[in-house]
Amino acid sequence: MRVLLIATGDIAIPTLEFLLKSPDHKLVGLVTQPDRPAGRAQTLRPPPVKCLASPRVPVLQPERIRTPDAVASVAALRPDVIVTMAYGQILPRAVLDIPPVACLNLHASLLPRHRGAAPVQAAIEAGDPRTGITVMHMAEGLDTGDILLAREIPIRRRETGGSLHDRLAALAPGALKETLALLAAGGARRTVQDDSLATYARKLTREHGRIHWTADHGVVERKIRALDPWPGAFTLLPPVQGHPPRKLKIHTAIPHRRASGAPGSVLRTDSRGLLVACGSGAVLLREVQLEGRSRMHTREFLMGHAMEPGSILG
Repeated sequence: MRVLLIATGDIAIPTLEFLLKSPDHKLVGLVTQPDRPAGRAQTLRPPPVKCLASPRVPVLQPERIRTPDAVASVAALRPDVIVTMAYGQILPRAVLDIPPVACLNLHASLLPRHRGAAPVQAAIEAGDPRTGITVMHMAEGLDTGDILLAREIPIRRRETGGSLHDRLAALAPGALKETLALLAAGGARRTVQDDSLATYARKLTREHGRIHWTADHGVVERKIRALDPWPGAFTLLPPVQGHPPRKLKIHTAIPHRRASGAPGSVLRTDSRGLLVACGSGAVLLREVQLEGRSRMHTREFLMGHAMEPGSILG
């Protein structure tokens, strides 16, 4: 079959590699977001999927895929199937109607749980025991289409957003391959989602990483893991000598159920790390990063930044 991939995020790279190498399907093109400014110099940077696909297949980068010109460009590629994954825009009906076989979405959760832009992080934050890839027949709503296939994996005890992202990325090509085979054989059954079970994983911003120390220690620890490496969980250090509070990013922490104290207060500092009280329990900060500095073990941070028990973070 002639397949068109519509994707932007890194999570789609293994799926793109599968389609480029597939002996059973022809990748007719890639639609991705335009190059965007990045870094301190704000130089234009292409999506990684574009770097992989070009010049082997045509690459389209419309600012908005719902414009008549963009729709016409997609139609001109004559795809039998459109596959989307982490694209960043909702496809209009005009695009959904182009492929004669199906328009599929690979979503990184077990739908209807965690519809939306950040399902990987949401699954860890929520304490879900498992997640997966859902192959969905696309509709105009946000991740509301019928389910064709789902593949599960367990969420590991110390899973981070980065590690789970990579495991789901590796799971996606197999799920897509199986679904395309079912479609080719005419045996892909559609299951309607139960909207009453739906949850929403909103798009993340840097501010989402702010730690609220009044939360339970398990909630805080899961947030730290979920948002590593991006956008990163953080707290604010107490002001020093009239300087405003500085942001301290927290990369790894260990939950301590039995410790207690005022939320955000430093309970202990030693070679093992920095123990901070939560609404219930505490977390031991093991790896941190002061703004403008490199990631380091907390004991290294404490060598240059004295932190007395009783200090308040946040």
